[in-house]
Amino acid sequence: MKERQSVTVRVPATSANLGPGYDVLGLALNIWQEVTVERASEYSMVVKGEGAEMTPTDPKKNLICIGVDYAFNRIAGKETPTLKYTVVSSIPFMRGLGSSSAALVAGLIAGLVLAGKELRIEGEESLLQAAAEIEGHPDNVSPAIYGGLQIGMHTGKRWFSHRVHFPTELQCVLFVPDQPKKGGTAEQRRLLKPEISREDAVFNLQRIAFLISSLHSGDFRYLAEAMGDKMHQPQRGMIMPHVYQLIEAANKAGAYGTYMSGAGPAVMAFCKQQRTEILEESHSIPNQVGTAMMRAAELIGVKGRVFITNPSVHGAHVVSAEPPLTSGDLHRFSHFSTARL
Repeated sequence: MKERQSVTVRVPATSANLGPGYDVLGLALNIWQEVTVERASEYSMVVKGEGAEMTPTDPKKNLICIGVDYAFNRIAGKETPTLKYTVVSSIPFMRGLGSSSAALVAGLIAGLVLAGKELRIEGEESLLQAAAEIEGHPDNVSPAIYGGLQIGMHTGKRWFSHRVHFPTELQCVLFVPDQPKKGGTAEQRRLLKPEISREDAVFNLQRIAFLISSLHSGDFRYLAEAMGDKMHQPQRGMIMPHVYQLIEAANKAGAYGTYMSGAGPAVMAFCKQQRTEILEESHSIPNQVGTAMMRAAELIGVKGRVFITNPSVHGAHVVSAEPPLTSGDLHRFSHFSTARL
């Protein structure tokens, strides 16, 4: 495949863990980041939208640039050319919604397309290997690449991912605090215990089994309990006291289950999706849950926003390229969400 002069890539936000699935589960959301990368005479980066003022533009620190460099240097065996970056993001930055994973995946795909390098998907999931190697875990990068709800696993040799059924009748209600998490995900991970007790391990195993069973069967009676966790939420909740109060408020208002999204501080609830032409929008369960979360946050002095969105069945894809991609290229680079083992 030949090299390209420019490429535009779209990648979804993701929500990791879903309570007990620490470093294992991740869900793609219908909130997107779009990245255009072009060959240029001098380096530049323009960032618009969410996190524009916080996103580092230093190519050594920006994850899009790191992904592009990895694709050129480590995968294609080529020197990275001088590039111009334009980023338009609707993904809240440093809030536990996979903004870093979206940036990394966008950079990897953009670099591969510009370099004219193909990767094997079937039987190898080569893009996942690269993204998880840089990220260190698959819970965000897997749904960012493939879409839907993904389970990630390492065999000791390589990463695997597998899509899990996610019911179409569920809608996602997010409370996103105005303030980002302190110190980023790496610092949040240092809060966690290096070891857990057998009792806590069994607690999480029970709940992740019930969680997957509930989503597969559509029986949501135990979803709130199935989203319980003892591996990461209690430790992180100590420095983010709004988390458990919002979980309680959302569940009381009618959510099936609620959890801290990724390393926080965002909190996400699963609710029954209701048609607004049948029921007034303000009286729908998702809106009632969002209102309850806002009120609970206000009572403890936490300001934020509510997003009501849906899971995305689609993952990362190429929007356009110059010269245009052929139909075969589009199959390889625009349909990661349909490629399976």
